[in-house]
Amino acid sequence: MQLVFIYGPPAAGKFTIARKVAEQTGLALFHNHLIVDAVGAVFPFGSEHFRALREKFWFETFEAAVKDGKSLIFTFLPENTVSPDFVDRVCDLVEANGGDILFVRLDLSRDAQLARLGNSDRGKFGKLRDETILKANFDQFEDSIAAMPSPALTIDTSTNSPEQSALKIAELLSR
Repeated sequence: MQLVFIYGPPAAGKFTIARKVAEQTGLALFHNHLIVDAVGAVFPFGSEHFRALREKFWFETFEAAVKDGKSLIFTFLPENTVSPDFVDRVCDLVEANGGDILFVRLDLSRDAQLARLGNSDRGKFGKLRDETILKANFDQFEDSIAAMPSPALTIDTSTNSPEQSALKIAELLSR
């Protein structure tokens, strides 16, 4: 089982790139907003129930995939409403069951994030679109990203197209 764990700041292209990797590889795409939006329909973002249910759904999905030997791609925005040990618990689960995790970090400057916030495709899911909220959380997002495990691959999405980025990830998977 292979878990491709794509993470990075808001508007870095995580979903867009992950969708292209899924198309190229046939891996299932379990993107962040499937659960964030589902739980957010009932509980406010960051509330106690939101946090608990979001992580429970994420973790149970990983657990079922590992037990079935089903590889998948996951997109993730590290931020302070996620339990500090969440990623470690996912690593422990996957590795204890003979799976591998490929961490891929997407980078994008603050100015580029702000420029992409208004993209219409961000409204498809409940993605962050408020410039004030993004600016207020820049440091927190950067600290959370810095605390992630070391990536096997880092991609600057301001200089690599989604197609180029996806190809780099797919090539790494095929090794």
